[in-house]
Amino acid sequence: MEKERYLKLLGNIVGEENVKVNEPMKNHTSFKIGGPADFLVTPCSVQSLCEVIKLCNREKLPIFIMGNGTNLLVSDKGIRGVVVKIYDNLNRYTVKGDCIEAYGGILLSKLSNIALENELTGLEFASGIPGTLGGAVAMNAGAYGGEMKDVVVETEFIDKDGNLKIIRGDEHQFGYRTSFIQKQSAIAVRSVIQLKKGERAAIKALIDDLTARRQDKQPLEMPSAGSVFKRPEGYFAGKLIEECGLRGYSIGGAQVSEKHCGFIVNKGNATSKDIIDLIRHIQKTVKEKFGVDLQTEIRIVGDY
Repeated sequence: MEKERYLKLLGNIVGEENVKVNEPMKNHTSFKIGGPADFLVTPCSVQSLCEVIKLCNREKLPIFIMGNGTNLLVSDKGIRGVVVKIYDNLNRYTVKGDCIEAYGGILLSKLSNIALENELTGLEFASGIPGTLGGAVAMNAGAYGGEMKDVVVETEFIDKDGNLKIIRGDEHQFGYRTSFIQKQSAIAVRSVIQLKKGERAAIKALIDDLTARRQDKQPLEMPSAGSVFKRPEGYFAGKLIEECGLRGYSIGGAQVSEKHCGFIVNKGNATSKDIIDLIRHIQKTVKEKFGVDLQTEIRIVGDY
């Protein structure tokens, strides 16, 4: 009966068509792994998202916010409470001069194409990052020498109490794979990205070059969650893993990628436990051989 009550309360805010019950999270993660979420909610507006957060706080319902699931490992037992997916329904954008203002659910790959179409340079590095803008701002995502801190000048966010606030410039507190948003467990719902005018041909050439390099080096054809580990200071995680002889090493359906040792791939039937056991084996092996502690970059969530 409690589930029926929560379904009604959530449905009153976002519409019952935007609430799924016992939804398998494997359908919402790039790893293709994860048990059921009690409720999966896809709000259509920032205001309804604020109301969902306030409802969960009042009802003491656990709440987890996700983008499009490209950086997540979800437990085989699933996630209790409410999962809010910010993706399809919160992806509007506008271009004003050399700035793009966009909502947190928009894909970075789409944003980089919008920049290209408007002959704006500075976001090429993000063209192959698979996540959403909100998640990228929260973790200061980066690749090929660029990071979100280089282009984000303003962010509207929702705090843990469901209130809308704005930060600008240095208030983002960007660091390596972190930010004010992440430290405060807040939700980035809209950001302003400042770029520079450039030449379309040069922008496209750089995007094409980075795309080719990714396709050559990364296992994009298999389910994964991108780079599993943060870069340890003075080292590269993939190189350390390779030098431990772990290229292709498997536990169950989880495998260190043959193509890039910084990635773990799902060979088709991997469980969350397989992935975690492999992560721990890698961490133990690298620590024993090199004395380096590898920290995970992917988010591990759910009922363990």
